[in-house]
Amino acid sequence: MTKWTAADLPDLTGRTIVVTGATSGIGLITARELARVGAHVVLAVRDIAKGAAAKAGMTGVTGDVEVRELDVSSLASVRAFAADWRGPLDVLVNNAGVMDVPLTRTAEGLDTQTATNSLGPFLLTNLLLPHITDRVVWVTSQLHRMGHLNVDDLNWKARPYKPMDAYNDSKLQVILFSLELQRRLDSAHSPIRSLIAHPGIATTPLAAHSSSNAINRFSVFLNDAEHGALPTLFAATQDLPGNAYVGPNGLGSIKGYPTVRKPGKAGLDAAAASRLWAAASTTVAFAV
Repeated sequence: MTKWTAADLPDLTGRTIVVTGATSGIGLITARELARVGAHVVLAVRDIAKGAAAKAGMTGVTGDVEVRELDVSSLASVRAFAADWRGPLDVLVNNAGVMDVPLTRTAEGLDTQTATNSLGPFLLTNLLLPHITDRVVWVTSQLHRMGHLNVDDLNWKARPYKPMDAYNDSKLQVILFSLELQRRLDSAHSPIRSLIAHPGIATTPLAAHSSSNAINRFSVFLNDAEHGALPTLFAATQDLPGNAYVGPNGLGSIKGYPTVRKPGKAGLDAAAASRLWAAASTTVAFAV
């Protein structure tokens, strides 16, 4: 097996990278490692104090680290962050996410899990796209394979809300957003790439509270957070084809070192991706 690690990262001096949800877990490690090799990294975080603490805890970095406020579950916050952006942005890493949380709704009426995991990143990507010079990396989950697409009820108003179903569905949406974005980029003959990464099953704060997992009991069989961040780092820096799906190379893609794999069949449905894009566009446009 090829064992690509953060030690193989190229020099990123002069490159600007935004990492959402960068105060803990995979996002924090991703930001730290990118800054270590010279990138100007923007920690796009909901809590500025936690972002400052994350920055202060980074050691051995050679790049500049900046903290900016961004709550991806809030469309208003997403719009404000994008409106304030100036200059080129080489890489956007859509990392922020929540998992298996009870139904709550944002000030704009969106269910928090879908807003954080898919609709917020969708809007952020579209608003920042004119600035992006290289690629977008969407962080998803192998649980997208258990997801279902319901374009008529993205916001869980017509269906009984089930926390893990909402999580799985949102991660399938991320896969389909990448597929449709890459189609649009190719159609426009754009050099920008859309890429997907998943950590396998990693022992991070994201899933530690979830009633549906057994991470604490079986962590020896899973990726730790450092290894869980490798697919994101690989997708953000390596020369990969558009819409490549990067995950661990071990059995079932649960743990290991990054390699290019294939998403579930539902994530390859171009017609579904187009329908989702249209539905998401309407949802974020009419959320107030």
